[in-house]
Amino acid sequence: MSVPRNHIPPLTVRERATCMCGRGTDCSSFAPGHAIHLIQARLASATPSEWIDAVVESSDGESGHVRLRSIFDATTIVVWNGAGASRRLAEGTPVALHGRYHVLADGARWYNVLRDA
Repeated sequence: MSVPRNHIPPLTVRERATCMCGRGTDCSSFAPGHAIHLIQARLASATPSEWIDAVVESSDGESGHVRLRSIFDATTIVVWNGAGASRRLAEGTPVALHGRYHVLADGARWYNVLRDA
């Protein structure tokens, strides 16, 4: 006779996971707007033609939103990042946004961003 195991399905474990960036520590999630994943960074590096050059118009450290102005066509792009991009980016900072892989680059610092529609 076999003894039944107490198996916890993966869905239950995923539902309990929370990101630590909301508590002021390093981001522990790779969801859009949180920590950047190695594969996400590599894919963005491998597709250099999809970067959009922009300038930071404003950043709100409380909400995590950053308003960008595209240099190419002057469109406004609003992104959100929970890992601290809005606290580090000052008005007038030149940045680059990867359109497909949602990466915001400030020099050597890269952020995973959630683009507002």
